Amino acid sequence: MAEAARKFGVAETPLYREAPNNIEAEQALLGAILVNNDAFYRVSDFLKASHFYEPLHRKIFEVASEFIRMGKVATPITLKTFLPADEKVGDMTMAQYVVRLAVEAVTVVNATDYGRAIYDLATRRALITVGEDMVNIAYDAPVDMAPGEQIEDAERRLFELAENGRYDGGFESFSDALKNAVDMASAAYMRDGHLSGIATGLRDLDHRMGGLQPSDLIIIAGRPGMGKTSLATNIAYNIAAAYEPAQQADGSVKAANGGVVGFFSLEMSSEQLATRIISEQTEIPSSKIRRGDLTEADFGKLVAYTQENHKRPLYIDQTGGISIAQLAARARRLKRQRGLDLMVIDYIQLMQGSSAKASQNRVQEITEITTGLKALGKELGVPIIALSQLSRQVESRDDKHPQLSDLRESGSIEQDADVVLFVYREEYY
Repeated sequence: MAEAARKFGVAETPLYREAPNNIEAEQALLGAILVNNDAFYRVSDFLKASHFYEPLHRKIFEVASEFIRMGKVATPITLKTFLPADEKVGDMTMAQYVVRLAVEAVTVVNATDYGRAIYDLATRRALITVGEDMVNIAYDAPVDMAPGEQIEDAERRLFELAENGRYDGGFESFSDALKNAVDMASAAYMRDGHLSGIATGLRDLDHRMGGLQPSDLIIIAGRPGMGKTSLATNIAYNIAAAYEPAQQADGSVKAANGGVVGFFSLEMSSEQLATRIISEQTEIPSSKIRRGDLTEADFGKLVAYTQENHKRPLYIDQTGGISIAQLAARARRLKRQRGLDLMVIDYIQLMQGSSAKASQNRVQEITEITTGLKALGKELGVPIIALSQLSRQVESRDDKHPQLSDLRESGSIEQDADVVLFVYREEYY
């Protein structure tokens, strides 16, 4: 077989290939950190112990990181007690190996380059793992697992890898959770209005909710004509209009205020939605805009508004009857290409489930949709506003004020939602 491959000029694929790694870069970085702890801060924003290929190097980096974060000095002497003394590295003891790393250390100037090399190779190893899993699942998938589900799972894992340098979920230490909580409080302190979440532009709502919180599923529910879409478009526009990008230490861009908005309009076309926003912002009735019944002053307002606002980061998807799998794929793509800070779906009952079983039962289908939206919000780290209809039961009783039990196919909606807002106008009745 090997002879045949050589004869036809086909490269042989080795039966075993070592995963991509650079032990020398790992040694150089660890040595630099042990000589000068400032080297740690050059890589701490993006590099974790799990990114090291050599298990021993992971342990050294982990212990050194804990020392430095606690304000202690990390040197071969101070780390010695906290590393496995009985472990050998060739003919060296652990203590001798750590001293050797420090002795042969290079300048801290190159620490960032070494850190990036380690991080990139870890990403490649994770990509190999995802690829192997995809192949195995495709070969051995259960009969009732649709190819679409496999594609969705692969896309989700690849997105996580691209965004976070990881390919699957898992436990998070309490230390990391505390750090994230402090970062959130710090961001709230720095942000206009001292909100921990994204400001909606509606003062009373922001005061009650603290802004829109990452990963929250917020349901806006009401009967037709109550103003669900109007409220959602106002919030979406306010957030897009307030968008101020800020460069992060790792080179990425995040919103200092406002945010990038993805609006899934299943009911209205993008033109209808834009007309509604223009009408609300210019105070020109939408009926006049649609008919072209405009005065010269009105037309001047439209032109001025368009010139001033055409670059707002508000992206509209007008696909009707979109499935939760399609919506998730497009949201991930938008986050990768443009960024994403808020998703709006108008509305849940116009969406479809992804599995054949769910489509046979509407309650099951809505359950799949709301569960999927909640999971997607957590995955992307963005709040999701989803509009929902109310059942006709509201109309048949004396008290027209909506209740949770009025949500159509409501079981999963009220269970998965973090916040439910009811839109109600007394004068309508």
